[in-house]
Amino acid sequence: MEILALLMFVAVCAVLLMGYPVAFSLAGTALVFGFIGVATGDIPAALLKSAFSRLYGIMQNPTLIAVPLFVFMGVMLEKAKIADKLLTGMAGLFAGAPGGLAISVVIVGALLAASTGIVGATVVTMGLLSLPVMLKNGYSTPLSTGVICASGTLGQIIPPSIVLVLLGDVIASANRDAGIGAEPVSVGDLFAGAMVPGVILVLLYIIYIFAFAKIKPEQAPAIHLTPDDSEQKSAQKKFDWGSLFLPLFLILLVLGSILGGVATPSEAAALGALGATCLAIYYREFSIDRLKEVARATTKTSSMVFMILIGASIFSLVFRAFGGDDAIRDVLSSLPGGVVGAMIVVMLAMFLLGFILDFIEIVFVIVPLTAPALLAMGVDPIWLGIMIAVNLQTSFLTPPFGFALFYLRGVTPDEVKTKEIYKGVLPFIIIQMLMLVLMALWPNIVTWLPGVIYS
Repeated sequence: MEILALLMFVAVCAVLLMGYPVAFSLAGTALVFGFIGVATGDIPAALLKSAFSRLYGIMQNPTLIAVPLFVFMGVMLEKAKIADKLLTGMAGLFAGAPGGLAISVVIVGALLAASTGIVGATVVTMGLLSLPVMLKNGYSTPLSTGVICASGTLGQIIPPSIVLVLLGDVIASANRDAGIGAEPVSVGDLFAGAMVPGVILVLLYIIYIFAFAKIKPEQAPAIHLTPDDSEQKSAQKKFDWGSLFLPLFLILLVLGSILGGVATPSEAAALGALGATCLAIYYREFSIDRLKEVARATTKTSSMVFMILIGASIFSLVFRAFGGDDAIRDVLSSLPGGVVGAMIVVMLAMFLLGFILDFIEIVFVIVPLTAPALLAMGVDPIWLGIMIAVNLQTSFLTPPFGFALFYLRGVTPDEVKTKEIYKGVLPFIIIQMLMLVLMALWPNIVTWLPGVIYS
């Protein structure tokens, strides 16, 4: 039976490489092998019927309701041009500081990450808004593109992140499947665990930019306001503090309600969607046409997520029926180095799969297959979830297939070479790998805040 599980995994990889949609590749492969298993008597026919109850369970899952609501919140803030206002103001505030423009891009990227949680939207928005300004002011192309890609991927780790919402549900299920009687894990636990690593990652970005500007000031010049700099003076003088504090207040309201136990993730996401709409009205960027545009984008993104989830659920059901989960557990437990060796292998596998698979596919397919074995070996579920999130974030930047690189390449002018984008992200990949090492050596970076909040 385990041979069929291996063949099933190889088959789905082959189908994906042929270019078929992920959701239908997962479900189709699972059904084909499921029928083979029923025909050979390896799995009972009743098992396939239980797929309907699993799908009904997905529709009833209250945590997953947060996904379309958070997507709506992010798309509404993007369409309301909040990023434009934030970047204009930050550029004025950091005028005169070495690397000030790049630092402002990182801070705005972090705020957008916390408000949208959508990597593609953040990278495209920052690329359209900030790249022309940075190049115009003499910033090197690799630094400019690297900063935009890296700050755009912060949406993977900074709450409220859609990745963390999905991971929270998957890790909670894996925790139950591990069968070790562990405490339940919630999305709020992962949000709390991601706070400190997210802040440290932003600070490491800023430290690198500041050091780069000191070493090579000609490639990251400070912007000095002169009587002729009417545009920059206007940005500094007319900075609307509300454009900074209103989105920040909304983010803190959403996060605070979850971490404080006042609201569930779904209720907090609904609050965020309503707040984003109110901000659009406040900035006079709201209209019926814009609402339709946001609704269409939300429906498209949410449909993709849930279709992949349905396909992955069916795949996981048949894969486990063939004993695939037991085989993975045996392999991981027999690796040299015990838990450390198993974690290294799983993290490396997810990193490499990030070259060809989207984070949603990895979360729904790979994590459910590997996480129960790791949790059964004593790995902390919150720490594991954040390690996976940062790992997936790194895969977004890795040439040649990093999704953030493709997003930025699509909005950059022809004079910006692809190799310059690749060169620019390398220092940030090293920083993120350093973050993984820090969390591995000092797990308290992740587990301290959840322990304080929920103790």
